[in-house]
Amino acid sequence: MLSWSITFLIVAIIAAVFGFGGIAGTAAGIAKILFLVFLVMFVLSFILGRRPRS
Repeated sequence: MLSWSITFLIVAIIAAVFGFGGIAGTAAGIAKILFLVFLVMFVLSFILGRRPRS
């Protein structure tokens, strides 16, 4: 997830440099959503992985 989010962020930066505002905005939005999904999954796996075994 994190690698996809970084990829879309780089695409957004390159598109913004070349003046493609719509594509840059869309790619930045996708990168933001993927990063939030990554954070949620990371926190859940951290919390659920730290449970003591019964």
